[in-house]
Amino acid sequence: MPYCLIDIRQSILRSLAAVLTAVLTAVLAGAVLLLAAQPVAAQSRIKDIAEFEGIRDNLLIGYGLVVGLNGTGDDLGSAVFTRESLIGMLQRLGVNARDQNLDTDNVAAVMVTANLPPFARQGTRISISVSALGDSESLQGGTLLVTPLVGADGEVYAVAQGPIAVGGFQAEGAAEQVTRGVPTTGRIASGAIVEREIEFDLTALKTVQISLRNPDLTTARRIADAINGFTGLPAARASDPGTVNVTVPPTYSGDTVALMTDIEQLPVQVDQAARVVIDEHSGVIVMGENVRISEVAIAQGNLTIRITETPQVSQPGAFAEAGETVVVPRTNIEIDEDDERRLAVLPAGVTLQELVNGLNALGVGPRDMITILQAIKAAGALQAEIEVM
Repeated sequence: MPYCLIDIRQSILRSLAAVLTAVLTAVLAGAVLLLAAQPVAAQSRIKDIAEFEGIRDNLLIGYGLVVGLNGTGDDLGSAVFTRESLIGMLQRLGVNARDQNLDTDNVAAVMVTANLPPFARQGTRISISVSALGDSESLQGGTLLVTPLVGADGEVYAVAQGPIAVGGFQAEGAAEQVTRGVPTTGRIASGAIVEREIEFDLTALKTVQISLRNPDLTTARRIADAINGFTGLPAARASDPGTVNVTVPPTYSGDTVALMTDIEQLPVQVDQAARVVIDEHSGVIVMGENVRISEVAIAQGNLTIRITETPQVSQPGAFAEAGETVVVPRTNIEIDEDDERRLAVLPAGVTLQELVNGLNALGVGPRDMITILQAIKAAGALQAEIEVM
């Protein structure tokens, strides 16, 4: 074959290769732009949508006395429990006041509540809330005496004491009284000391249960898949919409805390049911992104009726020989019907944004929108659950 023909063929092949390279580059660039244009579903950490069973607060409650009030305490004549508690406390301190006529307004009976954090160790301080139990007017300036705080099992887990910080106040004079906030409740920051620990050994767990804050089958399945993909083992399984059971892998044996730390950082796409939440009292409407509407026609108009009473007085002239003054009623009735709002058609499968835009185009307010959404649901055109608060 002549050398010139070989050179021409190589030149043609190089040109074809360049054209193919340019086409593939354009196709790949278009695919990248198409993927970038598509919305990326938001993902949340497992830590933000679920919690591990066993890591929870425990509620504590106690009954105590607040002293040092400036005449705003309980009336010992009507608050019998305050009187008996005061007598019992004085007797434990060696003061016999059983047969005495106690008349003091500086003592109030209170209920003390607190949350015992998980894994709180002995000596840890926790904050408490104090609420008046009797007819005390204010707890401002009072000091809580030693109060045991018990759990649901009746055991004492903390002891509280200290000065109360009250956010509200009350002031009164001879003819007026002003109350700001709630002066009968207060708080003591770090006012209780933990005396008993709740034993719970995380390292001894062979299985870990994850509880979803918003139970959902799809989300639970995605959490299990994310954990299995991370560990490389079928360790997680969704047992119900709100629970995912995880078997501790051999690589994490004896180190369950490390497993929990790794699991709670895994990203998961959260799924949610189509739901419309309505608060009829305030007119608030909250709709999820999965709310869809079938093809439906909507018409909304306002009918306003105004009735105005303008009575007129009819009386005789200044020089009339006879006559009487008569009040003549005058009633004006006006009917105003808004005819500008036409029938609007929403196509099938409209999104949340399109639904809102369509209703706003009709000039629909929140109150009317609630009625329209309920009517659409009654017509079977709303593919969502309506929850009325």
